[in-house]
Amino acid sequence: MTQRGRQRSFWREASHQILAGGSAGLVEICLMHPLDVVKTRFQIQRGITDPTSYKSLGDSFRTIFRTEGLFGFYKGILPPILAETPKRAVKFFTFEQYKKLLGYFSLSPALCLVHFALFIQQPSTFAKARQIIQADGFGLQGLNKGLPATLGRHGVFNMVYFGFYFNVKNIIPVNKDPALEFLRKFGIGLISGTIASIINIPFDVAKSRIQGPQPVPGEIKYKTCFKTMATVYKEEGFLALYKGLVPKIMRLGPGGAVMLLVYEYAYGWFQEHW
Repeated sequence: MTQRGRQRSFWREASHQILAGGSAGLVEICLMHPLDVVKTRFQIQRGITDPTSYKSLGDSFRTIFRTEGLFGFYKGILPPILAETPKRAVKFFTFEQYKKLLGYFSLSPALCLVHFALFIQQPSTFAKARQIIQADGFGLQGLNKGLPATLGRHGVFNMVYFGFYFNVKNIIPVNKDPALEFLRKFGIGLISGTIASIINIPFDVAKSRIQGPQPVPGEIKYKTCFKTMATVYKEEGFLALYKGLVPKIMRLGPGGAVMLLVYEYAYGWFQEHW
């Protein structure tokens, strides 16, 4: 193959990976966003004395629906769509390139590099972003507030998520029955998302506390990632670092499976038809 032919082949394959990755991110966000709302509400409450405290997962769903209606579960969905769709398009493309470069035995180092490159993506609408920039600038107290915790959350999650899925998928034999093969991939994706969620949730709690409302207005209590974890542990106990774990698993377990399945089937379709 000539150099021009190789370049054309690369860009064709890259466009398939980017489109399939963006599609996977968009579908997963639209399906699973309500659980993300519930998870965040759980993480920013500060115990039973908090006036906005939810008694249980069911109570949070009932309260949000009663006080805010159905659209309350989709509050803030535009920023994730604007941020996550292109981010996941680039993420899947970069992951595929690192697979070629480093091979299947070095997934974790590869993904670590991928996510340190990707996560300058603090979600915000354009109007809100403009507001934050005018008030606090671009720094770690402004538009990029909570960036280290975000890096930790995504880096840890994706090292486990991708590493587990693609290695285990290669160990378990492919099933010739399309329905059983779908269930095989869905099951591995579900377990991947669940394990990754359990491991990375302390970073998620820290991110929510840093970016969310502070206990005393005008006083910044939660400043840095690991200091926030230490404060939460000291004041509220070890289990407070796992607040929102159930809705997180409910979102990212099946959500992780959906995203990988959409990517694989969309990528296969693009390769076959385009």
